Amino acid sequence: MGKSAVQVHLTLSQSLRLCGENETNADCCLKPLCVLETLQVSACVGSTPLASLLIQATINARLFPANASSDNKTVFPNQVYQPLGICPCDLTSRACDARCCCDQDCSNEELKLFASHCLPGPYGGQVSPAPDYQCSMQSAENSPDWFPFLCVTSPLENNPYLGLFYQGDTIAPRPGPSFRMPLLSAPVPPSIYIQGSPVVTSDDKYFTIPQMVLGRCINGAPVAFLQNFKVECVTLFRSCPTGPPIKTPQKDLITEVLNGQGGIIMVNLTDEDASDKSLFLSRGQVNFTSETLVCENVTLALDYKFYWKGNGITSISLTRTVGTIVLNGSLALTTRYSAVFLNGESVAEPNSGNPGYQVGRPVIAGILDNNTELMQRTLINIWKPVGDGLCSSASVKPVVFGENSTSGCLLPIRQRNITQCDLLRETVADLQAGLTTATYVAQRGNPDLTSMTDWVNISFVTRNVSTATGAAAGVCGDIPSHQHIRVWSLTTSLVDGIPQREIQALEISYSMSTWALDCGGGDVSLCENLEESQLFPITSSVTFVDIPINTGPPKTRFQINFTEYDCTRNDVCWPELAFPFTRYYTGEPYSQSLAKGMILVFMFLAAAILGTPWRQIRQAWHNA
Repeated sequence: MGKSAVQVHLTLSQSLRLCGENETNADCCLKPLCVLETLQVSACVGSTPLASLLIQATINARLFPANASSDNKTVFPNQVYQPLGICPCDLTSRACDARCCCDQDCSNEELKLFASHCLPGPYGGQVSPAPDYQCSMQSAENSPDWFPFLCVTSPLENNPYLGLFYQGDTIAPRPGPSFRMPLLSAPVPPSIYIQGSPVVTSDDKYFTIPQMVLGRCINGAPVAFLQNFKVECVTLFRSCPTGPPIKTPQKDLITEVLNGQGGIIMVNLTDEDASDKSLFLSRGQVNFTSETLVCENVTLALDYKFYWKGNGITSISLTRTVGTIVLNGSLALTTRYSAVFLNGESVAEPNSGNPGYQVGRPVIAGILDNNTELMQRTLINIWKPVGDGLCSSASVKPVVFGENSTSGCLLPIRQRNITQCDLLRETVADLQAGLTTATYVAQRGNPDLTSMTDWVNISFVTRNVSTATGAAAGVCGDIPSHQHIRVWSLTTSLVDGIPQREIQALEISYSMSTWALDCGGGDVSLCENLEESQLFPITSSVTFVDIPINTGPPKTRFQINFTEYDCTRNDVCWPELAFPFTRYYTGEPYSQSLAKGMILVFMFLAAAILGTPWRQIRQAWHNA
């Protein structure tokens, strides 16, 4: 098993059956402990032992019952009318249990010994006791005064204890948690594709592209219809790749896919050579060996375009970016995978809610096209630093509704830059302005591109830039180093219990800072050498503000402290006790509600007069 491990197989060549008394066959076990042997495996170099392993095998003989098992089955009564545990106190088989009067193993003489001390309740066999509400269960001495009016007369077969038994059925146990990777179920060939359904190949398999799942790149992730994605996967190599997806033969990429309309389409493959491989390779390498490897035709990117119409796919084009990599030690390779669904030449962009925004979905922005008067969708972005954290290599990420965030990157500044403050401010301002190119933001998560009522103007706060002085001292002020996005949203309604939020306003402002080269601490190279640089941060942040809903005039101190009489905050509302007798009650005619109210008052008075207090007063009066 390689250069550092050895796998040892031990095979038993005899039967594990126990030998009979007079059996002479050697292929059986003479004793119940059939095998007890110890084996030593040694690893030697020449005649010198370096390591040893002791293996002990203990195997017992198989024991079979002398008589075949009986086929007698225990017949249980119907549990609908008779519970399964008819005598729970019968604990000993074929013996009489003391005080268990339902034990069928007890004789009449044994039952006479403890007939007056039987175990009570369901444990003693009384699995269907008569309930307390039965009229026959209360005697005249201890029954309350209301019992004759409210007791129930019903047969004993109608017993609430029988509801504890569910037709004798069994419930299959739920499987416990497992750390194994779940197996994908066999795909069902689709009649038509709908949004989110997996794309299937002609041999009834999932069409897969590497995707990001739970923070990890999964090579065999199915592609969902009308769901775009773009991922980056980082892989560390010490030798040239040999398997997919980094090294995939051309015939495996040109696959046949079901189009969702009863036909089959084939992937059109186009290969491109990477002009700049620095976007895919890490900057540093760790040299474990002086051997240099040249890896040719390495897949650096796979970009799929799915053209769709209605509920089907019309064509699929794949652009594969390949390149030659020189490997000297270990190297981190960043491969890119993307899939985009196009209807004609337009990208199928998902909404961020219906109708209002949902938390975790991107905020939709727009740019008005003056020629067509249509809104072109775009995103509002903030910084997303990668690698060394420099702004030159940083990417951006969209602003997500309801999630506050702060990020940034580092900008290297030299002595010659700090002497040109106007140019430095303009450079930083252009970097910050590139994050947001839109001028409108959508109020709701499903905006109409043709209606301006669904869009709100983005408010840009003008920067107040003063005249720069002090450039000779290596100091520049009023640098727009921080961009802050503030979003005001309002909950307008509920749809199926989900709050629907709308954006009321969006403001983009800048915070100014002063940049100066730090030449202290004995390091004066920054101020003397014009090519030395110092890193300055450029940041961006987003904050969401919820606009409270106006619920009316403020409450008084009495309403805040004394909530006993607040009908909106208590289940019992004493001020509305006589509400059915008022003219505001419209559930039934006023005459009927008044008549029913009088009947209730009469019954209350009758119960008070005929109840226990008045009976005691009459008895005391009679005795006196």
